[in-house]
Amino acid sequence: MGDLCHSTCVHPKAVRRAVEAGVKCIDHGQLLRKKGVWLSFQTLAEAPPTASAETKAKKHSVVEGTDNAFRWAKKYNVKLAWGTDLMFVPAPMANQNTDIVKLKAWMTPAEALRLVTYDNAQLLALSGLRNPYPGKLGIVEEGALADLPVVDGDPIANIALVADPEKNFLVIMKDGKIYKNLLR
Repeated sequence: MGDLCHSTCVHPKAVRRAVEAGVKCIDHGQLLRKKGVWLSFQTLAEAPPTASAETKAKKHSVVEGTDNAFRWAKKYNVKLAWGTDLMFVPAPMANQNTDIVKLKAWMTPAEALRLVTYDNAQLLALSGLRNPYPGKLGIVEEGALADLPVVDGDPIANIALVADPEKNFLVIMKDGKIYKNLLR
């Protein structure tokens, strides 16, 4: 299997070259059409007012295309993954759960929750030896690797509950260890 692509591949030539080289996932590849290749992107906000005019224009064109990309991907059953390329930038990472809620513009809460959990786990499993979590992913069963929150409410009825994990996640378990428990 090819490596996962974690660079921004938006231009059709870049997407084509990556797919031909065996890449199985294109981040921000809104122009992707190859069967069996995953599309990974996230909901985006416009560039901050302090950004250069060039950066603002580039970011605006990507943000503008997000709606079309989600609709197109859903229409053509493209395998979707959701993530961020801001992993080590604390300020934007604080908004990650809020960004999950934005997915309701294109999918049901159940579809959005499946995307950020099960579907992402299926993509991670493609990384083979690079997978830091060998074992079953994205499912809840004995022997599987799972991080589990207990939510105060039903996120399928109200996905906005995931936007505030400090308030709404009563229990958080990772790797079988409880990190938060407000039910005691």
